[in-house]
Amino acid sequence: MLKLYGNVRSRATRCLWMLEEIGAPYQLVEKTTKAEDLQSADYLRLNPNARIPTLVDGDTVLWESMAINLYLAQKYPGSLPSDAATLGFAAQWSFWAMLETEALLLDLLMHRVLLAEHGRDPSLAARDELLLQKPLGILDAALRGRDHLAGSTFSVADLNVASILAWGRIARLDFSPHANVARWLDACLKRPAQLRVREMMRK
Repeated sequence: MLKLYGNVRSRATRCLWMLEEIGAPYQLVEKTTKAEDLQSADYLRLNPNARIPTLVDGDTVLWESMAINLYLAQKYPGSLPSDAATLGFAAQWSFWAMLETEALLLDLLMHRVLLAEHGRDPSLAARDELLLQKPLGILDAALRGRDHLAGSTFSVADLNVASILAWGRIARLDFSPHANVARWLDACLKRPAQLRVREMMRK
């Protein structure tokens, strides 16, 4: 059985979403982000970075959430498209989302939601929202006249990018200037597999 080390309030959630999409049996091994939980000798043998998530599939041990999801798409074809073109686009959009949007979205989330009120800086949140307009415009253009990033059906490309942009929903990012992104993201976040992960988070 697949084992995923992580928790439902970390980047492991995108891997949980992927696992729910493919329908393979798996076990979530709870790991917090506390040093004492990640610095054990047993865990460091799996992930020398002392971070989550980590996937164990028999003798295969993988870390980095995007890589885990791309691996799962190839290992368990059928549930989601896994042809070479789809996986190529998935890699492209996954790397793009991490490089162009993730840090800005995380900072926006910190200054609008996660930090204590006295630690939030509205000017930094405004800067993040302004800087996000360029990548959101690129994504919006890519989704013009289409429902998915790779091919004609939902794939790991959509999942990986939507899992990052979902932070924008939590951070009250205004998606209205990018109607195609807003439409696509809403559809991704309404998928049954994603709703099951959100139910895990509520519990």
